[in-house]
Amino acid sequence: MAKKAKRIGVLTGGGDCPGLNAVIRAIAKTLMHEHGAEIVGFLDGYDGLVLDRTQRLDWQAVSNILTLGGTILGTSNTANPFEWHEVVDGEVRTTNRSEDALAVFARHRLDGLVVIGGDGSMSIAGRLAQAGMPIVGVPKTIDNDVRGTERTFGFQSAVNVATEALDRLHTTASAHHRVMVAEVMGRYAGWLALHAGIASGSDVILIPEIPFKWEPVFDVCRKRDGRGKRFTIVCAAEGGRAEGGEMVVRRYVEGSPDPVRLGGIGRLVSTTIEQATGIVSRATILGYVQRGGTPCPFDRVFATSLGFKAAELVAEGRWGRMASWQKGRLTDVPIEEAAAGPRLVPPDDSLIAVAKSVGTSFGV
Repeated sequence: MAKKAKRIGVLTGGGDCPGLNAVIRAIAKTLMHEHGAEIVGFLDGYDGLVLDRTQRLDWQAVSNILTLGGTILGTSNTANPFEWHEVVDGEVRTTNRSEDALAVFARHRLDGLVVIGGDGSMSIAGRLAQAGMPIVGVPKTIDNDVRGTERTFGFQSAVNVATEALDRLHTTASAHHRVMVAEVMGRYAGWLALHAGIASGSDVILIPEIPFKWEPVFDVCRKRDGRGKRFTIVCAAEGGRAEGGEMVVRRYVEGSPDPVRLGGIGRLVSTTIEQATGIVSRATILGYVQRGGTPCPFDRVFATSLGFKAAELVAEGRWGRMASWQKGRLTDVPIEEAAAGPRLVPPDDSLIAVAKSVGTSFGV
């Protein structure tokens, strides 16, 4: 282990996903077992780093958490030390509390911090690194959209949940001769909808990267009905939108780094299909069930592997790096690479060709 890396902090930021505890466990156990380090967990993401709220992560604290969903440390998708929002006299005020975060880091005599999160958390981590904090990153998100890595833990578990839900909708759609629209997560990137849509045999897949036209979607429903199938399955990412239209926004959250909360494309699609075709249509929004529950076996293994890689980076004193998976192996990239915006589905992605080859429509 690097000479000055005996006390390490860990936090989980952004939305929760299956596998967070597996990563915490791998980081803590590897550093304790292999290097004799002490581990300090910050509660509720960057909130804990700014407000000095911690939990000691000893061997007992991280044992038997591999299969648990969520995160034993808690998380927050609104906390940002550089844009700290708090209500004062009934008004939301924004201040820069990055100095407080640096002071808390120093107060605990930490030699480094491991940040587990998506592109937003990595962006904040990159800024703290520039301010002098030694940081290692671990990418997570069920959207699989972090740059610098071809896969994030939590994604496969979410695909499993979405696929099972689509399978169940398939049977009721067939029984009632309906169009069933399942709205899955994916604000700007359609990886989850693409994978779950293919895995479930969905007839239409709508993703943010490919704005759809209404008539081709109607055409799929009419043709299936005319051939005697009499039902259609549509898998729509929450960020999907019609060509020339906008994403469907459910609400805005003041004080959040990304205040837009999407939701409603599923109902819009089902309602429009029914009005245009006369075929009874229903929508189901899967929402947070995609984030919850125990991680699947793949994510347990993958999250443990990424945690090991992060511990290795800490041990080698390779700060400012993020654990990554590329070309079939563990590697690492600069944290700044992950902060450069979401990794989108490219129009020439092989899975799009795979889906089209079996007759799946993307509404174009």
